[in-house]
Amino acid sequence: MKRYKTIEIQPGAGVVVVWLARPDVRNAFNEVMIAELTDAFRTLDADRDVRAVVLAGQGPAFCAGADLNWMKKMAGYSLDENRADAMGLATMLATLAHMGKPTVARVHGHAFAGGMGLVAACDIAIAAHEVEFCLSEVKLGLIPATIGPYVVAAMGERAAHRYMLTAERFTAAEAYRIGFVQEIVQAEELDATVNEILGYLVAAGPQALAATKDLIRSVAGRPVDAKLMEDTAKRIAKVRASAEGKEGVRSFLEKRKPTWHPEAERPAEAKAGTAKARRARRIAKK
Repeated sequence: MKRYKTIEIQPGAGVVVVWLARPDVRNAFNEVMIAELTDAFRTLDADRDVRAVVLAGQGPAFCAGADLNWMKKMAGYSLDENRADAMGLATMLATLAHMGKPTVARVHGHAFAGGMGLVAACDIAIAAHEVEFCLSEVKLGLIPATIGPYVVAAMGERAAHRYMLTAERFTAAEAYRIGFVQEIVQAEELDATVNEILGYLVAAGPQALAATKDLIRSVAGRPVDAKLMEDTAKRIAKVRASAEGKEGVRSFLEKRKPTWHPEAERPAEAKAGTAKARRARRIAKK
């Protein structure tokens, strides 16, 4: 697995944890971390052995947003330089949001500004009770632009009006109430809850998960008209005709785990099981 300067990749059994690894600055990101995250997300998305990705932060916080030294450097940029720099962050967030693999944000400590963008760009967000959130940009005379599409989609337009405009801190309980995170737990239960979610994800068909993510993006906010009906009919027809779709239905009817399931019989086990069944049938005939 590739090594990076600002993040750490922890591989597991079909699941990879991407750790933000700048704990001394509360995982605030700079141009190096943004580039490394973009590369890591692309690499993991292309890896067929990776079934799900967890985004987490080392040290006392998930992510404090932008690094102060990086912000000082940006203050001297021209308009074109600022646009190019901002596109780096926008590209990283889009790469995360459009991964075919399901993504889970493991949030602790606090998530401020761009850190909230990372959480919003993940499919599922689990936060510890003590987490604080803040969209602090306007206090600095800035705007939450590149993270805006993901944050608004996650918390809703009405809540975004309040928290983007006031830049006030809010609790994990409030984040749960407005739908920004899907679950809040005690800090000591955070890893167990994330692992429980991962158990569901690795039991699902990998191609079906990617197709479902694309489906959600495609149907969100669209009226149910003839065009959308035709689109969804084509999608399910394609999946039904796929090898994974056929295997999923076949395994259900045969009351066994599908081949992609972590507990599915491996070929050697299946062969041994078949031989055992043949012996049993021979004994039954005697």
